[in-house]
Amino acid sequence: MLIHPNFDPVAIHLGPLAVRWYGLMYLVAFISAIVIGRLRLRLPYVAAQGWSAKDIDDMLFYGVLGTILGGRIGYVLFYKASYYAAHPLDIFKVWEGGMSFHGGFLGVTFAMVLFAYQRKRTWLQVTDFVAPMVPLGLAAGRLGNFINGELWGRVTDPAAAWAMLFQNSTNDDAIWLAKNPQLDAKWHLTEIFQRYHMLPRHPSQLYEIALEGIVLFIVIWTFSRKPRPVGAISALFLIGYGLARFTVEFAREPDDYLGLLALGLSMGQWLSLPMIVAGVIMLVWAYKRHRRVAANAA
Repeated sequence: MLIHPNFDPVAIHLGPLAVRWYGLMYLVAFISAIVIGRLRLRLPYVAAQGWSAKDIDDMLFYGVLGTILGGRIGYVLFYKASYYAAHPLDIFKVWEGGMSFHGGFLGVTFAMVLFAYQRKRTWLQVTDFVAPMVPLGLAAGRLGNFINGELWGRVTDPAAAWAMLFQNSTNDDAIWLAKNPQLDAKWHLTEIFQRYHMLPRHPSQLYEIALEGIVLFIVIWTFSRKPRPVGAISALFLIGYGLARFTVEFAREPDDYLGLLALGLSMGQWLSLPMIVAGVIMLVWAYKRHRRVAANAA
């Protein structure tokens, strides 16, 4: 079995100040967005649409606000609404963690609506430009989760090559062990827990880096290198991220305050399903609209 390195979550100690790895990953995400955006400017069809480096810088400002505000509000509403209703001031304690991708996605969506209005472009023109800039940023965020040793995966067969022990999961492992005697007997997990005080789990953060980050980036970047109907790139992002997140959630440990919901699906999966459906509908609409416009022009 692999053992999580248990990194120090603080990357740089500056006396009373501390620079955390997770914060640095946000910085990496925004830098990667700038780099990918400027690479897109080199594509002839993108340059012909009138995009500029200043657009990317301004877009990033809107995106940062949307990500932080939307991510926090989404986490509060989707995952711990009852807790924050009882402790409203804790909503502002962002340094304690708690961000939702789906909330951040909605926040960025709203931010891009404002940006599109300010630039007198359509919302889909903006989201088509932005979509390839997102996946590597998602990968950076998941790397931050892995460094912090948080958001680990579900308990798995200790003989699996990918099984990993997370030191921060000790308390959850003890609770899980008491609730799952059948798998304890099958995999001899009590012996492992007595020896390591941890249980073997999926390193689901690494799966997310691979699927939501690297694979999704390759797919979106390849697709967007050629002109596509307006909305098609955005639609593919919705479908690709939704499928990647839905798949990884089978290996990721559900939030302990939610558990599995209807049909044995997690909150992340239920929030991903509308993305997939909306993406499919948008993709069909984009190509039908493109064919209709082309036929009318002819």
